[in-house]
Amino acid sequence: MSGLVLKLRPSERLLINGVVIENGDRRTRLHILTRDANVLRLRDAIHPEEATTPVSRVCYVAQLFLAGEADAEDAHSQLSKGIAQLSHVFADGEGRLLIDEAAEHLREGRVYQTMRTLRRLLPVEERLMAPS
Repeated sequence: MSGLVLKLRPSERLLINGVVIENGDRRTRLHILTRDANVLRLRDAIHPEEATTPVSRVCYVAQLFLAGEADAEDAHSQLSKGIAQLSHVFADGEGRLLIDEAAEHLREGRVYQTMRTLRRLLPVEERLMAPS
C-alpha cells in the first residue's frame, strides 16, 4: 500500500485538509492514500515565535503549506528558495544528504515528507550554530 502512513498515539491530534482530528484511546495507524492531502501532526507544529533559525523558518513555511494557511504556489516557491539557500550552508555530510532528500520530496510534491526531512536538519543546524 502506498501513501503516507501515520502512527498516532492515544489522543494525538492532526490536521488534515484544515480539519483537526483527534485519535481515540488507543494507538492507531492511518494510511493517507490521497497524494495531495495536506496533513500536519500538531505535535510537529512549530509556533511562529519558535521559527527563529533558517531551518526552522523553512520548516514553518512547509507547515503553513500543509495547514492550508498559505497559497500553495507561493509556499512551494518559498520552500524551493529556502531549500536552495540552505544548500549553501549544508554543503557536505549529513546536512547535504538531508537537503538533497528534502529537495527531492518537494520536486515529487511530497510536502509532508519535505517538512519531516527538514526537521531532521534542526539538530544539525544547532550543532553548527553552537559556540565553539
